[in-house]
Amino acid sequence: MVECVVKDWEGQETGTASLELKVASEENAAHIVHRALVRQLGNARQGNASTKTRAEVRGGGRKPWRQKGTGRARAGSNRSPLWRGGGVIFGPKPRDYSVSMNRKERRLALRTAFYSRSEDWVVVEDFGDKLPQPKTKDLLNAIARWGISVDAKILLIVSERNENVYLSARNVPNLRMISASNLNIHDLLTADRLLVTSSALQKIQEVYGD
Repeated sequence: MVECVVKDWEGQETGTASLELKVASEENAAHIVHRALVRQLGNARQGNASTKTRAEVRGGGRKPWRQKGTGRARAGSNRSPLWRGGGVIFGPKPRDYSVSMNRKERRLALRTAFYSRSEDWVVVEDFGDKLPQPKTKDLLNAIARWGISVDAKILLIVSERNENVYLSARNVPNLRMISASNLNIHDLLTADRLLVTSSALQKIQEVYGD
């Protein structure tokens, strides 16, 4: 179980929150998280890179010059991989990069990754009502009051999307906002700090606390 301090909009401590999730054992944690990360990055690849072999390149049917007597190296086609405009040797072809992983393993990896970042959590009260209209400057000031550098790569986790919070956050280049039910390994591992609302923490416990 992890106990963490909850801060209000002004940055003052107002209480504590706890989270208890089943995570992978210490000797298996790095392996299963790595597998989940490789799976996510692989599944995101389109895999549509394609080059033509010498058989697929247009032209090259006629022998460029006779076999002997010219003093030049023998050549059978001007679409040889050795020629400019020729085919490509061992070039990429369309392929599927997707990796399969059991659902239970994926969820275990996600819980383990989130739990491992507990020292980087900043838990705050829901602040949607503090932004009656979209205001990026007000959100940045609040982030600074919560003790997070505005230059850090921040992952904002909310229970459900609030339009004013979203519009205030989208102009910050190093801030990414996701909902608690859509967590993913890559965002959890690449962020410098995790800014989590108290309701999002409860939702994570409900969704992933199996």
